[in-house]
Amino acid sequence: NGGVDSMGREGEREREAMGLRNRIDLDRKTFWRNNVGFWILGLCNNFSYVIMLSAAHDILSKQESTNTTAEPPLPSPPSLPPPLQIQVSGRFDCNPVSTAAILLADILPTLLIKLASPFFIHLISYRFRVCFCCLSAIISFVVVSVSVSTWISLLGVVFASISSGLGEYTFLSLTAHFDSSVVSGWASGTGAAGLFGALSYSGLTQFGVTPKTTLQIMILVPIAQGFSYFFLLSTPPSLSVLNSRASEDQARASEDQARASEDQARASEDQ
Repeated sequence: NGGVDSMGREGEREREAMGLRNRIDLDRKTFWRNNVGFWILGLCNNFSYVIMLSAAHDILSKQESTNTTAEPPLPSPPSLPPPLQIQVSGRFDCNPVSTAAILLADILPTLLIKLASPFFIHLISYRFRVCFCCLSAIISFVVVSVSVSTWISLLGVVFASISSGLGEYTFLSLTAHFDSSVVSGWASGTGAAGLFGALSYSGLTQFGVTPKTTLQIMILVPIAQGFSYFFLLSTPPSLSVLNSRASEDQARASEDQARASEDQARASEDQ
């Protein structure tokens, strides 16, 4: 009996050791998945912001060439030859509209979102926020690439700013549901966005790709952002509960609005 008991104990110890190893392996996989996922989220979130600043000169130059119509010169009477004038035109010429307009359109919406978000953002689920961020980034690249006027280009930049500002607020609050190490992954990704964003735009345009095509290629970035959130991150239970509560709150709010509209209709009928 003593030998049987000792063998049983050894078997239990082996099973416990195997379970511990499996949990450690699972924790390692989850750790790397979440850290890589937040690195990609940080990279993609700031990517559109950097691209719009890098493409500011090209955006305004395109509008200037589109809005300027060439008129045939009028014949002039013979006169003395004008003094010698040398005109140099290149990539670094100034634009009639300052590139500061792009900078303001890229910063102000983000600032407004960060100021207003604490009052209502908790009522919106993370899924909806992430989808809205990705959709706004895609709209920004499409609008800027096909725009035919300066104000349309600025509108596209505003969409990029909305995506970046809402994404930063969303993903930083999302880190509270994960291990604290994901904050380092997020910070590293946002820093890499400045480098990779500027290099990717500059590199593609230097190799002969037009700014329009370059901006359309960048649509892959918000797609990667959505993939990272929905498929790469390991969703913790607390986040699932929070998303379900947000959905319930939205459903209750819609029901309250419907009841209020019905009450108003009845009151108008009684009058």
